[in-house]
Order: sequence, then structure tokens, then C-alpha cells
Amino acid sequence: MRLLRSIPLVGVAVAALVTGTGGAGLAAGSSGGNTKLPGSLPTWATAVHRVGSANGSQPVGFRVYLRNRDDAGAAAYARAVSTKGNALYGKFLTPAQFRSRFSPTAADVARVETWLRGQGFTIGTVPDNNKYVEAIGTVAKAAKAFNTSFATFRYQGQTMRSNTTALSVPSSLSGIQGVIGLDESANLVHVDASPPAGFRNAPPCSRYWGQKTLANTPTPDGTMLTPGPWSNNAAGTVTAYSVTAFAPCGYAGTQLQGAYGLTSAIDSGNDGTGVTVAVIDAYASSTIVSDVTEYSRRHGLPPITGHFSQVVAPGTYVRPQNPVQDPEGWSGEETLDVEAVHTMAPGADIVYVGAPNNYRDLDAIMNRVVDRHLADIVTNSYGYAGEALPPGYIKPQEDTYIQAAAEGISLFFSSGDSGDETFGDSSATPSPDWPASSPWVTAVGGTSMGVTQGNTRLFELGWQSGTSTWDKKTSTWGPLSYLYGGGGGTSRLFAQPSYQAGVVPNSIATYNGTAPAARVVPDVSALGDPNTGMLVGQTQRFSNGTYYDEYRIGGTSLSSPLYAGMFALAVQNHGSYGLANPALYAARSVSYDVTKTLRSTYPGAIRVNFVNSENADDGYTYLTRTFDWDEPLTIHVRPGYDDVTGVGSPAGSAWLNAVSSYGG
Repeated sequence: MRLLRSIPLVGVAVAALVTGTGGAGLAAGSSGGNTKLPGSLPTWATAVHRVGSANGSQPVGFRVYLRNRDDAGAAAYARAVSTKGNALYGKFLTPAQFRSRFSPTAADVARVETWLRGQGFTIGTVPDNNKYVEAIGTVAKAAKAFNTSFATFRYQGQTMRSNTTALSVPSSLSGIQGVIGLDESANLVHVDASPPAGFRNAPPCSRYWGQKTLANTPTPDGTMLTPGPWSNNAAGTVTAYSVTAFAPCGYAGTQLQGAYGLTSAIDSGNDGTGVTVAVIDAYASSTIVSDVTEYSRRHGLPPITGHFSQVVAPGTYVRPQNPVQDPEGWSGEETLDVEAVHTMAPGADIVYVGAPNNYRDLDAIMNRVVDRHLADIVTNSYGYAGEALPPGYIKPQEDTYIQAAAEGISLFFSSGDSGDETFGDSSATPSPDWPASSPWVTAVGGTSMGVTQGNTRLFELGWQSGTSTWDKKTSTWGPLSYLYGGGGGTSRLFAQPSYQAGVVPNSIATYNGTAPAARVVPDVSALGDPNTGMLVGQTQRFSNGTYYDEYRIGGTSLSSPLYAGMFALAVQNHGSYGLANPALYAARSVSYDVTKTLRSTYPGAIRVNFVNSENADDGYTYLTRTFDWDEPLTIHVRPGYDDVTGVGSPAGSAWLNAVSSYGG
């Protein structure tokens, strides 16, 4: 998952928006007969980024979100049913029960619909939980109805529409919580998975860690590589890294099951049977069934036939590629997610739920999955760089996450692939990514992994990659620079949840040791480094035709579905958990504690790429990718909890038994 660079945080204090225990952060201010909606003006919609006026005749669809009747009560209930020792533990609500107790009422919806129709809008979808009213009209009608104007802004390489002032609604409609879709903040969501345009790993690469090294394997073009690279920090200190192992071709099937110590459990039938895992992305792959079928055949997994379904809108399979929408890139994400879940939970049912676009409807799709209880576990491989989205965009979706926990649904989100979002720039503001920073989801960070010939874990280190390129003219490695890594850091929006109290060191959870303790990301971790990643199979377009092939891929887009698949084994034993974090933190002593101990022994990998991505016609490039290279960042791997890998990764039967017996 690749997220855009961080939006600067402007005057946001810890817990000023959402504390994770209620919804008081969106109290509205009133002016005359209208009420301004706080948090309805994006921080990127500033004069310096403004490039023009918006087209008033442009069609626009948006959702007016309504407050739950009892925000604090819903959050308290969700927390109680997910925490052992509470009298309500495990007493999850059905969607109908949640609606009757907490959701907006039909009367709330009717008042908003009447107002919207009076403003000339056409009413669209209203979900069963009455959480929002969809409306369709024009930008000009929206400007008049919400007492604002619209303009276009250039930010992070995109031109996006936004209102220029806070939105206003009639004071009589005090139940309105926020509006999603009038501004185009949702365009900032992104994932990074290889598109169907052909991609292959270049040789040499290893089937298992250490199989091929500089000592036993020549390069394909005769380049004489030396161990490397080196780094030169701000103080002028030169550090050499003796990287000699070629990167794995990509781990698959029993390699990953064995690396996490779950082979025996899976082989004995503890394979996720009876558990449903939902994968939420955008669009859909038309070849996903045939691709996963072939992948399973090649890697010793059972057929997915009878265990897979897709929920997508009409026309999704033929959505054209264009500068705004990226269905090809998202098809690679779907393939990765489904194959990762199937690898770790080969008996689980998988439902793929695809939004009809990647920039507006992911919130509605999540609400649909939760309010219809389509799954026991949901894995999400998308997110936003940082937390500086409009509060009116965040809070309605937090309500959906709370409903999920109350119903017994566990949500997993990738923590991001940009470290602390500073990229080593000391002047930048470090930040975790949202939704991973929500206290109501499990944020999954990334690791680098070595798997032995016998399918066991040789090492697992924090995924923060330095990169260096071999200079063929000088026959030397270039200087090391930060490239990417698992997302993490301390939230400026959310207070510390109870499951992190006493676990996350105060030096991480607070700013300068004085501010109130805050939510810290990630919670857990799993394989994510693209240089030691998973082998996936997908139909791709090559220069000589379109057909199935396999390639190595990573990112916390891999970490989240891998962990969700492993968690499905625990759900099979235990039943639903709701918010998974209390159980996962309780099992930290039997999780694999990722530390720096083995970094000097396994400093990195040599990666070989085709220049043209698919064959040797245009030659090769050689790169070193170092492991756990977090020196330029503010987040670091430490013993115990850390803000790169959380409480660690699964450690075989001890971990599975501890999580499965939580609350028992």
C-alpha cells in the first residue's frame, strides 16, 4: 500500500476530535438560522493551493451523515463486549439490535430528505442503519444549499474540488454529523499493487533465505557485485553493510504457514473453516477466480471453489483505466489480499466487496459490510497519509467501526508504507496514517522475513528499507537513502485506548513526556517488506500476450490480509471477538517480539530488477535493500511494544492458543 505524503497537521490536539469513547468532538456552532459544521473544510483547501473556480454545472453525489442517537453508549457497548471480565463480554448485537438502540431514526432521515429535496437534490441510497442520506445534484446547488462556494485546489499532484468555507445547514437539522463527497478528500486514498501490465522478478532470486548469495551465484549479465552498501549520516559517520544474499523470489503456501508456526494447526483442520473474511478494495478483477485457482494448485493450497464470492456494482469489471480511477492497480490489490487470506486460512470463506470507484465510496462499502454483517473479519489495504482529513470525514466512519465491534466484527487495516510520513526530513511532522490510527481497528505493521529451507522463521525484523543502487561505471554501491517502510507513530487525534495503557511506553505514547497519552500505531505486525515478500499469481499483459504469471510483492497491504487470515484460525476456535486488540495485546507475551538483535547478521538483500519489468531485453539494475533501517525516522524497533511492529507477530501454537482462549 502506497500512501501520499503527509498533509501538514494544523492545530489539532490529542483527543480534540475523537477520544474513542464518544462523539462529542463534532458539536456544532450556530449562526442565526444556520449551523456551521465543524471539520467540514479540508486543511488542504487553502489559498496557496487554490488554482481556479469549480464548474457549477458539474454533477455531484454526496452523503449527509447523521449522528447516532447515543454515541457514547455505542462506544461503551462496543468496548464492553470486546473486553474480558466485563459482564457484557461476548454479548454482541445483531445489526437490527444495533439499529434499534443506537442508529439514527427514520424521522431523522425524513427531515434531512425533506430539506435536500427542497434544495433541488435527488435522493439516492439510505442504508438500513439510516447512517446517511445520499443525494445527487450539481455543484451550484450544493453551494447554495450549504451556504458556501466551491473552487479547485492543486495538492499532492492532484487537482481537487472543495468548498471554500465551512458547510452550513439549518439549525433545526442538529442531527447532521458531516458530509462526505462535496470535497474530494477521498481522492487522497491510494494503494500500490502491481497492475496487470506485466511484471516479473529478475534472476537471481532465492526460493528460501540464503539459497543464492554473491559467493555461489553469478549475476546474469556478468556484473561483479561486492557486498554493500554504505551510509553517511549527518554527523559524517560512515556505516558499511555487508549485504550478500539475493532477495527471495517470494514466499508462498506452506512457507508462510510454517514461518508463523501454524502448519500443524492448519493441517489438523484449524484452517479457518466456518469463518468469513471480507476483503474491501475498489473495482474488481475479472480473472480473480481463475488466478487464485491456479495459484492454489501451484502452491499446495486447497481449491477456493465454494469458498469465494464477490459483491460488486454492475459494470465494475469493465471500468476503464483513466487518470482519476485506477482499476488496474486495484485488481492487483484484490489478488494479493485474497491469495494472502487463502494462504493463511485455506478453509475460510472469503467475500470480496469492491467499491465502484477508488475515490468516493469506500466509506459506504464499509458501512454495507458492517450493517449487513457480511463477515466476521474485514481486512482493508487502503488508507490516507497522516491524519489531517476533515473531522467531518473521519467521525462518521469511526461510528461504522464502533458498530462493527458491537456486532462482533474485527477490522484490520494496513498501517501504511511510508514509515512516520517524514521520509527522514527532520522538518516534517511525523504522523501515523488513518484509518489505522483509529482505536477501533487493528493496525498491522510490516516486517522483513527470512524463511529457511525447512519452512521455519529464520529471522523477522522491522520493515524500514534503505536503498542503494549499483553504479556500473564505478563498480560501487551508491549512498544509502530511506525508501519505504511500515507505518507507525503517535496519533494527534485519538487518546490512548485502554488496551494500550501500561503496554506502550510513555516515551512513545506522549509528546515530550508531558501531553496526555495517545493512541500509537501499529498494534501487531506481519510480513510486509516487498524485498522478502509474498509470491502472488495474476493474469497480466506482457509483450508476448496476456496470461497468468507470478511475482513477489509486499507492503502492509500484504501484512493486513496475512494477519487477518491467521486471526481467522483463532475465530474458528473462539468465536467472534469484536475489537480484536484486547485479545491480541493480552497475548503479547507469546507473540514473536521483533527486535534489532539479528539485524547485524541479516542486514538486507540484493534485489535484481529487469529494466523493462518483464525480461532481460533492456538489461538489469542491481539494488541493495537494508532491513530495519529506521535511523532516519522517529519510529524505532525496540524490545517489547514498539511503533514499527506493535506487540509483534504470531508465534505458532502458543500465540494461537492464547488468542483462542481469551476470555475463557
